[in-house]
Amino acid sequence: MANYDTVIRGGRIVDGTGAPGFEGDVALKDGRVAAVGAVDGRGTEEIDARGLVVTPGFVDVHTHYDGQATWDSRLQPSSLHGVTTAVMGNCGVGFAPCRPEDHDRLIRLMEGVEDIPFPVLTEGLPWSWRSFPDYLDAVAARSFDIDIGAQLPHAALRVFVMGERGANREPASEADIAAMSQIAEAAVRAGALGFTTSRTLNHRTSDGQPTPTLTAAEAELAGVADGLRRAGRGVLQVVSDFVDPDAEFDMLARLVRQSGRPLSFTLAQSGRAPDGWRRLLGRLESAVDEGLPMKAQVCGRPVGLLLGLELTLNPFSYHPSYAALAGLALADKVAALRDPEVRRRLLSEEAAWASPFARDTFGNWSAMYPMRAGFDYEPAADQSLAAEAARRGQTPLEVALDLMLENDGRGMIYLPFLNYADGSLDPSYAMMGHRDTAPGLSDGGAHVGMICDGSFPTSNLIHWTRDRVRGPRFRLEEVVRMQTSTTAALAGLSDRGRIAVGLRADLNLIDYDHLALDPPRVAYDLPAGGRRLTQTARGYRATLVNGQVTYRDGEATGALPGRLVRGTA
Repeated sequence: MANYDTVIRGGRIVDGTGAPGFEGDVALKDGRVAAVGAVDGRGTEEIDARGLVVTPGFVDVHTHYDGQATWDSRLQPSSLHGVTTAVMGNCGVGFAPCRPEDHDRLIRLMEGVEDIPFPVLTEGLPWSWRSFPDYLDAVAARSFDIDIGAQLPHAALRVFVMGERGANREPASEADIAAMSQIAEAAVRAGALGFTTSRTLNHRTSDGQPTPTLTAAEAELAGVADGLRRAGRGVLQVVSDFVDPDAEFDMLARLVRQSGRPLSFTLAQSGRAPDGWRRLLGRLESAVDEGLPMKAQVCGRPVGLLLGLELTLNPFSYHPSYAALAGLALADKVAALRDPEVRRRLLSEEAAWASPFARDTFGNWSAMYPMRAGFDYEPAADQSLAAEAARRGQTPLEVALDLMLENDGRGMIYLPFLNYADGSLDPSYAMMGHRDTAPGLSDGGAHVGMICDGSFPTSNLIHWTRDRVRGPRFRLEEVVRMQTSTTAALAGLSDRGRIAVGLRADLNLIDYDHLALDPPRVAYDLPAGGRRLTQTARGYRATLVNGQVTYRDGEATGALPGRLVRGTA
């Protein structure tokens, strides 16, 4: 008779603590780790892990599956990259609480901020909730290929309490703040992992209006945070432009002091202030030394836009002649662009830039790179479209068009947006290696036509522990720790993120030497036939959630053991 449900034999165990890996076995029973080391008993299933690395499942604390989790059981692309727990509701956007008359308003906000099309959300969302606890119950009724946790989004909360005034960014009254505080307390008591807000002009509705939370006063944020204090649980997550870095950081620190709740904020290198991240990291270090539970969410590669003929934008999006082609099916668009006269006209036009930002971004050929198989997310200057154009004796526009016409019009261009102002990932290395940071910002489930960063966990392993050639690397054990126990702790989840007896049996078996990313591709599998970017990987021999194998060699097994994770800390 078997002693265990599963025994994983002879793998290199990298347990999520940062300690050196060691060879051994892992025994699983009833969805938990039952033994680690030399396991004498037998399992109903025995998995040979010799030559493989065995890690805890990755915990991704920054995703936007708020809509997808209500219609889809497979939270891809995250679940294709070793993620076994994802946290949604980031950046203050989501779909609960919500009154029926505000459904379209929240959809337009998500469409604008996270590039999820209106028809997809209109058809996909069942709207079987009103309050945030109702939303949690709706998600809890479903099964997934990973566990999913939810956070209370500020924009939805503000509009729910204040209606049109909230959407228009009017100041909240004392009564408004009291109502938001009570709802926040009830939300985390019901299982929300925390509360999130956005204070960046980058976040706008599809109508171009700033997010409702952009100018929310400190008193409003403090009132909501006080709801979490009364509940004695929940984390705070903030994305901000840090226009006045010291004043903004001081405010965040006060929120933490007053509420006692942990807080994380987005930190990345911006081309507008290439050294600004250093100042904020210094302020963070001082605050943590003071005893404040604060962290920065950082990412290990550029936040990069993908441009192409199938995607939301490409270098010709601002050319007048392209407007007549933009709505065509891909095959028809490709045929038109291969017509010599159409090509000549398009290449001869001046772009009608929508803004100086568009001009500076989409006209910067030295910052664009061909996205092909084996792409290095730390590309060198001689790989840029500008450099390739010089080698070919062509204009960058010609090179861009030829590149996008590759693979029957599915060729893509990579445009680093954040974390690449210096043309290297040295800032990312410094941020990732800091004691007060955690990896995040993958935005899994969002930006479906422009960004495909749900593969962050895989690229972190590949680039930072094995393949980087332009600077120092991390030990494999360090990167595994970053995206397991560190991120689990950031979300307040103490039952996962390490391979230890009694913890969740969420695991990855990885063929580390052959771990590789496939190029991003477009799938048409969203509601209403909606398009989305996705990306697969090779080398994950198995992923287990709650002790059940959900993927073998990248293929789904059919098991859906993932559930809503309700917060308790």
